[in-house]
Amino acid sequence: MTDLLKYAIELVAVLLLALGIKGLSKVRSARGANQLAAVAMALAILGLLVNYLGTSGIDASAWIWIVVGTLVGGSLGGVIAQRVPMTSMPETVALFNGCGGMSSLLVALAAALYPAALNAANPVALVSIVVSVFVGAITFTGSIVAMAKLQGWLSTPDWMQSRLRHAVNIALAVAALVGAVEMLRTSGGTTGLWLLVVTSGLLGIGVTLPIGGADMPVVISLLNSYSGVAAAAAGFVVGSQLLIVAGAMVGAAGLILTQVMCDGMNRSLVSVLFGGALGAGSSSAGGGGEYTNITSCSAEECALTLEAAERVVIVPGYGLAVAQAQHTLREVTRVLESAGIDVSYAIHPVAGRMPGHMNVLLAEADVPYEQLKEMDQINPEFPATDVVLVLGANDVVNPQAKTDSTSPLYGMPVLDVQDARTVFVVKRGMSAGYSGIKNDLFELSNTSMVFGDAKKVLGDLLSELKDLGLGKK
Repeated sequence: MTDLLKYAIELVAVLLLALGIKGLSKVRSARGANQLAAVAMALAILGLLVNYLGTSGIDASAWIWIVVGTLVGGSLGGVIAQRVPMTSMPETVALFNGCGGMSSLLVALAAALYPAALNAANPVALVSIVVSVFVGAITFTGSIVAMAKLQGWLSTPDWMQSRLRHAVNIALAVAALVGAVEMLRTSGGTTGLWLLVVTSGLLGIGVTLPIGGADMPVVISLLNSYSGVAAAAAGFVVGSQLLIVAGAMVGAAGLILTQVMCDGMNRSLVSVLFGGALGAGSSSAGGGGEYTNITSCSAEECALTLEAAERVVIVPGYGLAVAQAQHTLREVTRVLESAGIDVSYAIHPVAGRMPGHMNVLLAEADVPYEQLKEMDQINPEFPATDVVLVLGANDVVNPQAKTDSTSPLYGMPVLDVQDARTVFVVKRGMSAGYSGIKNDLFELSNTSMVFGDAKKVLGDLLSELKDLGLGKK
């Protein structure tokens, strides 16, 4: 009876998780889908407890670990969800990916060190342990490095930009393979196990550390896929069908998202992982140099142009997130819409520091999802657009991607904002984006720079628009 109840709970949890992942594909259903996935995880924990209830020989200390772990993990998750700002969400996602990898690694380590207790001495379990240790260790260390780089705690060492890193990573991969073979050959020994753990962890660092900021969205989604693969392997180790199915779904979804991110940057996954570190050392590449023909204007001049416009497109970027200006932006667009001006938002697939960063940021400010338009949809509309307002975006609006074959961005799909009649770019200064190169858009005749913090500029713009009579009924 206990087994039947366990399988029923796990089946419902799997179905809810699948529905949750499917619902995340649309802004309207994303919040509810996330709640479904949370219920699925709660049911997964319940299924585990039911399984233990039907198992003899479980002492009180095991229940203490289960209860304490659940309370601590749930409390930390609740605190993080409430306190982490949107600008730190990419780092948080990377940290969560790392926690998933570490969890799978710990499960595999327990199975390897105590095979009799977990019935992990059969060949399938041994192979699963190897996979879980390898992928889990890479996911953990790689995610921690990604988080540290996004937080600004780490930078790419100079030697990591040379071919020497490939030799080091290959040596680590070979050593990890030796450890895996030793584990399979001597199932009771620990030499191969610890060799695999150490070399896999170092390999995660060696692969992630050279990757530049421009490629970080791809890395985050790939690490998310890794955490799913590690969880599925851990499911084989402990005999949990729920963990196998959930891990496989997360792994597949992460891999698909990774491919979407690569397509959005016109980069192959191989070039991201093993090629040059875009953004880590490309400042001297094509398109370098100083700006010589910059036009700047005030918020008042920008407001006058917006007042006369019929169609306005907003291009959000990471600078908007840093300034926490999404709510002020929404107030500005409400004023424009009340004056009969058509407003939409151009969303580049890799804008921000993680997939979907801008969508979540704008949804937080109650921007109608119908106004969010993807790159392929909005690009043909720029020639008929009166004003484009670029807020903190840089590389995703750089014309060099189409005009300069020597640029590191060449071939990357970008938003064709330069085709609009007038472009206003809101930036604190003339600093480069993740790619480390200048933006030719800033020197075009139809572009004007509005210097300042995005929240302050938008606040001044809102005041100017209201002074002009917009937004008054």
